[in-house]
Amino acid sequence: MTESAATGSTAKPPADRGRTSIADGVVEKIAGLAAREVVGVHAMGSGSGLSRTFGAVRDRVPGGAKSTVSRGVKAEVGEVQTALDLEIVVDYGVSIRDVARAVRENVVSAVERMTGLEVVEVNIAVSDVKLPDEDDEEPESRLQ
Repeated sequence: MTESAATGSTAKPPADRGRTSIADGVVEKIAGLAAREVVGVHAMGSGSGLSRTFGAVRDRVPGGAKSTVSRGVKAEVGEVQTALDLEIVVDYGVSIRDVARAVRENVVSAVERMTGLEVVEVNIAVSDVKLPDEDDEEPESRLQ
């Protein structure tokens, strides 16, 4: 045994031994929850009732592509950075520019705080506006 091995002087600190990987889905869930916290965001994903229904059916199927929490969010995760695409539905009457800014701020803050990844961009697509007289209920699916 060498002297440096005996004293531990060349050993890495425990926190530096190994690596941590974060799945795209983890970042998508964090971003989805953070975006929903913003006042003026009515829903995530497409505003179309039909596409929401198909998405809900897909989400209930074992091995479905996304959970409800991450619907409307796509993340690309690298070792130290991530980029996000969000699709939102806003409430009628809100400033879309202000809502988008608040969503970006909340998403970047939550993702960076929880994952340690640098968020390089948050692209937001507003797919619909929820009108005050529109029903929130989605049509019932014929599938069980």
